[in-house]
Amino acid sequence: MAASIGYLGPRGTFTKIAVDTAFNGENKQSFETIPECIDAVARGEIDIGVVPLENAIEGTVQLTVDYLVHQVRLEIMAEIVVPIQQHLLTRTDFSGDLSGIEEIHSHSHAIAQCHQYIHKHLPQANLHFTSSTGRAAEIVSESDAPIAAIGNKLAAKEYGLQTVQENIHDYPNNHTRFAVLTKAKEKPVIKHSVYSEKTSLLITLPSDYAGALHQVLSAFAWRKMNLSKIESRPTKTGLGDYFFIIDVEQPYDDVLFPGVKAELEALGCEVTFLGTYPVYQLDTI
Repeated sequence: MAASIGYLGPRGTFTKIAVDTAFNGENKQSFETIPECIDAVARGEIDIGVVPLENAIEGTVQLTVDYLVHQVRLEIMAEIVVPIQQHLLTRTDFSGDLSGIEEIHSHSHAIAQCHQYIHKHLPQANLHFTSSTGRAAEIVSESDAPIAAIGNKLAAKEYGLQTVQENIHDYPNNHTRFAVLTKAKEKPVIKHSVYSEKTSLLITLPSDYAGALHQVLSAFAWRKMNLSKIESRPTKTGLGDYFFIIDVEQPYDDVLFPGVKAELEALGCEVTFLGTYPVYQLDTI
């Protein structure tokens, strides 16, 4: 039986593009929110969940990270990197006069990625945040009002919208990382070549003392382990309490990583492995 795959929906989202590009089969189910998708994996309702993790312009999707850390612990089994192209979408009967657009609907990250374009060309429009770019396109398709959505070409096709302006994002090198989550021990089959491999760790410091972060990073540095990302997030236990998400640009091994873990635990740190996984880079969508 083919694996069931959940994603942040509805139809027309970048997450759906990532899923369609990476996986074969039709057993795919959309979820309205990121937590709903993650919960479905945790409960065994679906085999695989795909959720956005980080955008090159707007940074980490904090809802995903916080939910995986504080609510549901699922191992990251793979990462898919997708180029993001944001377009201005309207109903096909729109006149083309941008000054007539009263509202812009999209996900908060998509709107932030197009801030300069909106500021310059659509200053009169009120901004409305939606759960996804696909949902924004769906809202525009169902409305008779002069409104627009920010989304991709798949959303335009799915909901019968026209693309008024292509590539309205502020910076050209716009990509989003998507986490592939599953409870299964075997790796999911992805129809794309591996771009690189990565290991992610969650590190909690014992207390806020001088040089603590330096000591943590030194455990990786002297072993010549390259870190591609270091991010702090609140532990939600009090002001000034943080944990760190660290991405290491190599797969887990039985020598270096156990050594890092032992050294950090000797300093009083708590170390949790979030996953060691392949990274798939999609060149076009």
